[in-house]
Amino acid sequence: MITPSYIGRFAPSPSGSLHFGSLIAALGSYLRAHSLKGQWLVRIEDIDPPREVPGASDNILRTLDAYGLHWHGSVLYQHQRHQVYQDQIDTLIESDAGYYCQCTRKIIQTSGGVYDGRCGRLTPRLTQGAIRIRNQVKMDHFVDQLQGHVMVDKAFADEDFIIKRSDGLFAYQLAVVLDDAYQGITEVVRGCDLLEASCRQISLFTQLNFPSPDWLHLPLVCTQKGFKLSKQNHASAIDIVHPQASINAALTFLGQQTVDIDAVDVMLKQAVAQFDLSTIPAQKEIIISTRND
Repeated sequence: MITPSYIGRFAPSPSGSLHFGSLIAALGSYLRAHSLKGQWLVRIEDIDPPREVPGASDNILRTLDAYGLHWHGSVLYQHQRHQVYQDQIDTLIESDAGYYCQCTRKIIQTSGGVYDGRCGRLTPRLTQGAIRIRNQVKMDHFVDQLQGHVMVDKAFADEDFIIKRSDGLFAYQLAVVLDDAYQGITEVVRGCDLLEASCRQISLFTQLNFPSPDWLHLPLVCTQKGFKLSKQNHASAIDIVHPQASINAALTFLGQQTVDIDAVDVMLKQAVAQFDLSTIPAQKEIIISTRND
């Protein structure tokens, strides 16, 4: 494994092409890692086949390459890690640190909207359904490198959350923690849509005795308040033929100086040299006009 002092990553899901919002996360994490002379890894988070688009993984990698965002080492695919996830779940079940749950969303909603742990108190224990972790850490706050002190609702923090879905798919919270620990990620740089999820991930890191990384959540690209640019909202793919304009637009969004150079690799080298974390807007979202990148 690679073991420099700083290891960052970009971890897209293959549910479509990279759009401008994706570029912000990719470029922001790339600049942060390279400005600290660290490693920048790429992981394809392909654990949700119903949401995946055929060929999207390869398209994402080609786009990163076209933008000069070259990663260190080999790409890690989550679908190759299923046994690791299952082994961890088996260990949790065997030690009664995890349990099966058959509560539907409707049941949870009628009991106040937050899961109350009822299935974990049943005797005998259930043997099928979704699997939840007995949340022993219940982290409700952390310090973000950009957003500052972050607090989440205590009921959310206390909840025993799902680590394997009832349809047999592994939950994001489990997979991302095991993969970040495996790859030695020292700081997670991503969008603010996952700000609250960090508390659950910190809880899981701690409960599984893994060192928790630092956190840096970038502003989301929104077309209106609360409406982020995303694949689900049919955001346009970024231009891979002429990436320079999109790179400079992303630098501007991140509060960085633009670079007036045609060669993409040279652009990025200059952007790394002048990267300044303190000039990134400490906002959860930034509204832009509809654009086609």
